[in-house]
Amino acid sequence: MNEGDDIIKALASLVPANHLNVSLDASQTTKKTFRVLFEKKKLPENGWSDVMIEQIVQFLSSLDSNNFPNKCGVGEREARIACKLVAQRHFGFGHGIGRSGDLEESQPKAVGSTIMSRLTNALLRDLYNTMSSQRFDKVLLVPMATGMTLALCLSAIKRERPNASYVLWSRVDQKSCFKSMLVANLIPVIIDTIPTENGLLTNVPEFRQKIEEFGAENIVAIFSTTSCFAPRNCDDISALSLLAHENNIPHLVNNAYGLQSKRIMKKIGFVYGNNNNNSRLDLIVQSTDKNLMVPVGGAIVAGKEEWIEKVAKQYAGRASSSQTLDVFMTLLSLGKNGYLDLVESRKSIFQYMKETLTSWDRYGISVIATKENPISIALELNLEGVRTNVGAMLFKRGVSGARVVANEIKSIDGYRFNGWGAHSSTAYAEKTYLTVAAGIGAEERDVNIFIRKLESVLEKIKSNEKV
Repeated sequence: MNEGDDIIKALASLVPANHLNVSLDASQTTKKTFRVLFEKKKLPENGWSDVMIEQIVQFLSSLDSNNFPNKCGVGEREARIACKLVAQRHFGFGHGIGRSGDLEESQPKAVGSTIMSRLTNALLRDLYNTMSSQRFDKVLLVPMATGMTLALCLSAIKRERPNASYVLWSRVDQKSCFKSMLVANLIPVIIDTIPTENGLLTNVPEFRQKIEEFGAENIVAIFSTTSCFAPRNCDDISALSLLAHENNIPHLVNNAYGLQSKRIMKKIGFVYGNNNNNSRLDLIVQSTDKNLMVPVGGAIVAGKEEWIEKVAKQYAGRASSSQTLDVFMTLLSLGKNGYLDLVESRKSIFQYMKETLTSWDRYGISVIATKENPISIALELNLEGVRTNVGAMLFKRGVSGARVVANEIKSIDGYRFNGWGAHSSTAYAEKTYLTVAAGIGAEERDVNIFIRKLESVLEKIKSNEKV
């Protein structure tokens, strides 16, 4: 008789056998659910209850050495946690993930943390494949936000191209994206976007020209962006991947909040599916907080297995397991169907927002056309006095996330950007406009409240002008 049988026998001495059997049957169902997760390494179709999630997390935590009942730590790092509230917040996980110099390496003191990390990466890969309709080689959760993770990826690419220094970057006015190249000690080659009747598009001819000018061997990577603030559109990653393939240049994509959009993910999947044929797409980076509704601090890297492994090995030191725990629990809570429901809801909210604002013809507001941006909307503001007031007035009234762009000149480490925020030094630089977005988790009430408060702010600005 094994120990499990001994426990059941002991329990039977405390309660009637028929009562105990019902409870044991329920317990077996939970254990079977856990076993399926460990074996299949796939997102559950439907989300788990909080109780089940806590049970599996506590089980994995018990496998880490700092939670052993007979522990005796004599090293310099033994995952000792002084504050009980901190220990509770992290469910006793204290060792982190990976080992010094490799995010994916198993850690002998942290078996539970390692299992959780590998399971989380597997679940993210399943979600990524579902959203893109393509089978990706590998997906890795990095415990750093998007900008630093982009820098990590660029550093890993640079390591393989030691004689190269330049990054061909399709301009997107998001500071962390630009600074990722500087942190990696690389030289940005800023390629401005092309203004069209449908917003800002990728300047593919200039990419081709810059490759000829600098030489493919001197270029670290082509750096494109899929999700960004309107009026910029998703980059033409198909054309850029073709250039990358033709010239044997790695291609890095900033997909910051694109995971929540099937439209963007299908484009990524289509290009990635043509890898080794006539396209090249090596690494795609997206935020965990923007796409999975967890606290800021993590990013997801997807792409070719050999490149993912290089990125994992480029990480210095041991990594926090906090972001992994957040994502693991969130994925189990939502399940595949729960996430897909949120994706469809977000899409309908975006359409509702765009249609409502397009038909809202008061105060000289007009929606700037951007067919290839399924998340963000830009509103041109023609009312005098808007330039400096509307953003602060909206924020004071509880509206967050709305951004005012008003012909700002910005300097970042010696690089000058005319029309900062407009993603272009020419188009829209002289205009004042407001950007808003329908991100995952947004509701119709958010749109309605925003429009009501925007109307109130614009009316106040207009009435002050008359005085």
